[in-house]
Amino acid sequence: MTIILGSDHGGYQIKQTIIEWLVKEQLEFRDLGCFSAEATDYSPIAQQVAEVIQHCPNSEDMGILICGTGIGMSIMANKVPGIRASVVHNTFTAQATREHNNSNILCLGARVLPSDQAALDIVKTWLNTPFLGGRHKQRIDYITNYESFKINKRGR
Repeated sequence: MTIILGSDHGGYQIKQTIIEWLVKEQLEFRDLGCFSAEATDYSPIAQQVAEVIQHCPNSEDMGILICGTGIGMSIMANKVPGIRASVVHNTFTAQATREHNNSNILCLGARVLPSDQAALDIVKTWLNTPFLGGRHKQRIDYITNYESFKINKRGR
């Protein structure tokens, strides 16, 4: 599994904390930016991360996006077919979005989370929670089929 990371300036510090933890745990990752706390737009970074996840040969690869609220990143990432990006602000929703929604991109809000440690707890929970399948797979299949239909019909 490779973790693909991205943030805007609002999420830069938490992303650096996550990177330190990934290095310590010897987990493979790629950082697609931003690379400083200087103001930057979230949309291109979210798009890049989502497209890497979309085209990953290993379906176990996952993305983490961080901005001020996580919302803008999730909106952009979810425009990419096959992406299931979820805004998460606690470990309960981190677990639920993996178990029930098979989320492949985690979106965090740096201005919403109480601490860097809270972000790390969420990341650990999200990365270590498997998809349950079963009735949840049927629900994800419905979304995937609808997405394919809309793409083939060009949104009509």
